[in-house]
Amino acid sequence: MSWIDKILPSGVKSSTAETRRATVPEGLWKKCIKCDSVLYIPDLERNQQVCPKCGHHMRIGARRRLDLFLDDGGREEIFADIEPVDRLKFRDKKRYRDRLAGAQKSTGERDALVAMKGTLHGQPVIAVAFEFNFHGGSMGYAVGEKFTRAAQQALLERIPLVCFSASGGARMQEALISLMQMAKTSAVIERLHGAGVPYVSVLTDPIYGGVSASLALLGDLNIAEPDARAGFAGPNIIEQTIRQKLPKGFQRSEFLLEHGAIDMIVDRADLRNTLARLLAKFLGEPQPGRVDDEPGAVEAPAASAATPVAAPESAETAGEAGAAEASSEAGSVEDDTDSSAEASESRDDEDQETPPRSDG
Repeated sequence: MSWIDKILPSGVKSSTAETRRATVPEGLWKKCIKCDSVLYIPDLERNQQVCPKCGHHMRIGARRRLDLFLDDGGREEIFADIEPVDRLKFRDKKRYRDRLAGAQKSTGERDALVAMKGTLHGQPVIAVAFEFNFHGGSMGYAVGEKFTRAAQQALLERIPLVCFSASGGARMQEALISLMQMAKTSAVIERLHGAGVPYVSVLTDPIYGGVSASLALLGDLNIAEPDARAGFAGPNIIEQTIRQKLPKGFQRSEFLLEHGAIDMIVDRADLRNTLARLLAKFLGEPQPGRVDDEPGAVEAPAASAATPVAAPESAETAGEAGAAEASSEAGSVEDDTDSSAEASESRDDEDQETPPRSDG
């Protein structure tokens, strides 16, 4: 009891605490889980959910991330009609269909992946992002199908594909159907590689399970946000299995960069400009500036890693080119043979004319 309550007449209660709570609107402050700073949410939104005190990158929704990444005009959502299907009629404590309905209501998304087509600094791109708040960003049929169709569209239009991953792995409620998405997404990424269409994977916190073992680490360029976690199994499970203490920072993006699992670490605020310059390198277009000048880039790939996208040759053209190359090689072999014979005769003449040297 406060001192003011003691001196107030009986039946009169102090409303100081209630008044104070009523005058502070809810939803205006958020505590950083890393440095415990209390942050003003509008300022945090303007800073793209990055703590201004310690630089901690908080999780961000899929739609918000794509809105920040793509240019303002001309973007459109693609393959939004793909929805999850409860083929196994799965049930644990709740039916799977009820869990899906709850996740759809709370997030406003049909499943854990959002795909959009737009531009990045004027360059057409297709970008997909995981919604971690939808079943932990887990990959089931709908996620794998939407990613595959987005990749096929990028392949058809020969424009880059960028993926922002945040997932706990394959969705257990869909069993083998979800595991098959690993093979399906990996296969379509291989088609992108074969056609020379750039695929850039951006790892955000966290990436685990089947997503990390398939589409998240198969990019031509694998980028991560600072302090993001990525691996197949979690560190607690690994420690219990091997009965050893894991090194500090294990599975964090800085650890992965040091051990060669990813190519670079980029701050969220620098992703747009950095990826625009990297894609310009891949496509062989004029670059707006050096990637190394970007303040958030920890390490940039070598220039030789940039492979320009080339149109596929027809079978007839390829056959003519192969025949011409074979003919050229045959002529070169004959020339080399004649040159070798002449050189051999010349050396024989020199040996006959020049007396042997004496070591004395």
